[in-house]
Amino acid sequence: MKELVHINNANDFARGFGAPVWHPMVCVVHFDELGKIHHSLNKMGVYAIFVQDNFPDGATYGMGGYDTSKGTLTAASPGQIIGKIDDGQRVQYHGWVLLFDAEFMRGTVFEERLTDYHFFSYNVNEALQTTDGEKQLMWQLMELIRRFIQHRDQTPLTDRIVQNYILLVCDYCMLFYQRQFETSSRQHSDLLSRFQHVLSNYYEQHKQYKYGLPSVKYCAAELCLSASYFGDVIRSATGDSPTRIIQRFLIDRAKSLLVGGLSVTQVADELGFNYPQHFTRYFKKYAGMLPSQYVATILKK
Repeated sequence: MKELVHINNANDFARGFGAPVWHPMVCVVHFDELGKIHHSLNKMGVYAIFVQDNFPDGATYGMGGYDTSKGTLTAASPGQIIGKIDDGQRVQYHGWVLLFDAEFMRGTVFEERLTDYHFFSYNVNEALQTTDGEKQLMWQLMELIRRFIQHRDQTPLTDRIVQNYILLVCDYCMLFYQRQFETSSRQHSDLLSRFQHVLSNYYEQHKQYKYGLPSVKYCAAELCLSASYFGDVIRSATGDSPTRIIQRFLIDRAKSLLVGGLSVTQVADELGFNYPQHFTRYFKKYAGMLPSQYVATILKK
């Protein structure tokens, strides 16, 4: 029994479950048509977007787990591991998955937009909980793609149409995630509070002496989130990036330490800068003046 299945081509996934193959670099699978299937823990070499009513109990993606309580959209990109080890059980799943090779989208605007398609690097515990309307729309788009590649010969023109369909699916993913961010304001407020707590604890536990300045990646991990999802939630709630919030936190802390009588060298060390001159440049960039100038303005008051 294999523990890890390598999906090097979009159709490797289809073949693994006996689903039909219609295009050399694009695969659309309707789970309802497959009957009961075995579990599969997959090392992805392709992009995939799953929109399903149910997922395997205990399925994993990185350090996250699936919420199987309602319609869910998850996405994966090359290099990620997603699914569940085959334990011999067979289960009926409901929904669709779209898979496509990275090479198929080479030279298209997909490569430009990939920096905005953060959902490909979210953890599955950050999956999109779809509304019924969103789920149905995604299923319809995937069915449309499958019907198109099933009944059209592959040509440069038909490939361009399929590429545009894939871009449309990805753009809808972005739109639906924005809806989820906007309707979760209470959770976002709590996240901001916990973010500030993580930053305060970082210094209370003297981690700056080992790791230097606190990073977005560190804070996201402490909050059990991927850096991408964390950044999107913070930007949605505040209009600022986590990086900018960390910068303000550091400047505020630096000002308090300077007013408290610490020297520039001491403040730099206390915050986690490698050299005092690095701190001086940082302070001037984000506070608009040198540390010495700031102290002088305070003493004049």
